[in-house]
Amino acid sequence: MTEITDTKIKANRFTAFARDEDGGLIIFSLFLFVCMMLAVGISIDVMRTEMARTRLQNTADAAVLAAASMENTLSPEAVVNDYFTKAGLQSQLENVSVIQGVNHKTVTATTNTKLPMYFLGMVGIDKMEAKSKGKATAGYTDVEVSLVLDISASMGSNNRMANLQKAAREFVDTVIDPAQPGSVSLSLVPYTAQVNAGPAITDQLNVSYTHGYSHCVDFNYADFATTAINPGQSYGHMQHFQHQPATSNPIDNPSCPQQTYERITAFSENADALKAQITQLVPRHNTAIHLGMKWGVALLDPAFRPVVDQLIATGESDASFSGRPYAWNRDNTTKVIVLMTDGDNVDTMRIRDQYYDSTKERERWNSHAIYDYAQANGQNWTSYITTKYSASQADQMLSNVCSAAKDKGIVIFTIGLEVSTHGDGVMKNCASTPSHYFDVEGTEISDAFAAIARQISTLRLTN
Repeated sequence: MTEITDTKIKANRFTAFARDEDGGLIIFSLFLFVCMMLAVGISIDVMRTEMARTRLQNTADAAVLAAASMENTLSPEAVVNDYFTKAGLQSQLENVSVIQGVNHKTVTATTNTKLPMYFLGMVGIDKMEAKSKGKATAGYTDVEVSLVLDISASMGSNNRMANLQKAAREFVDTVIDPAQPGSVSLSLVPYTAQVNAGPAITDQLNVSYTHGYSHCVDFNYADFATTAINPGQSYGHMQHFQHQPATSNPIDNPSCPQQTYERITAFSENADALKAQITQLVPRHNTAIHLGMKWGVALLDPAFRPVVDQLIATGESDASFSGRPYAWNRDNTTKVIVLMTDGDNVDTMRIRDQYYDSTKERERWNSHAIYDYAQANGQNWTSYITTKYSASQADQMLSNVCSAAKDKGIVIFTIGLEVSTHGDGVMKNCASTPSHYFDVEGTEISDAFAAIARQISTLRLTN
């Protein structure tokens, strides 16, 4: 009986123990605590890895930016290594690569470090890699600029010429960067009823000379459908004459400018010489915007390169610009035209062929203005002349050459200084976009040139 009682007591105690839940929560809590500690440990390992990667990335970014700077004259590799050495990370710098061109530089640095894992090792991960890569590209876009300026007689009123000269001189100083020789070329194209290309340029073209008094080229209507003035193509020589009354002998205001300061200056970075030329400009004759634009565009067309090379050989253009104008598709190259006028195109006149077909007649028109000669002989001066093309045709030729330039990717800024409603529309149509056109009055022209110069300077920065 006693034995049965003891057995029952033991069974009851076992059952009670099995049913007793006291202490179970402690075991579960300990399990959760271990898991939480492991998770915290893993987080610490991951955080340590990310902090190391971030430090490497920051060092790499700073190093490649400094190394890629165009102002840096040291070896890019040496600059990057110096940054990592001073940061105590030299052993973690895996590779430095440099791609360098004439006007650009790309520096890349790759890093890696393997950190021991204090907690992840418990799950079989002994080390983690912290990789980073820094890359920086810096440089200058080579910029070719044609500055096409109206110097027609109307520029003599309302202080327009003085305002233009001040604005253009400031433009030259802003655009040309002495610290980067050869990066920005500036060609100056003054225009009136014609453009004085000068003998250094016309001698390199296939121009059929008819006299030795001036150096202007006569283009045909079709020439304005293209951006090029091709040295292999035949061009006419502009007649030398003056239809308005003259005050001297030889004539003093011919359609084709004669003065040296009125000539095209091609591919220059001599700011002082360009500003001196601008200061000399004098208002004269009438307006042929399309001719100024034709020359401005042609100076950016690669077809003109043989002419520029010869100008460099004779000291007419700066040697830094050998091989210019660059090809249309060349990387890091921008071509820009700034076209300014204060008026409208007018009818273009020429002497009738029968009055300009001998040396004697050409000498006569160098000595006498057509109006004066006709008056002295009791004749109507208009009997000696003919209209080569009308003002509306000139507007269309301007539109054609502007379209051809835009098709080639040339950036066109236009400035209308106190222009008519018609002139406003013509200049706006020529510009790359409406925002590239500036309608200004008086001294506002300085603001326009300054805004354009800033945009050109921005275009020069690759990164």
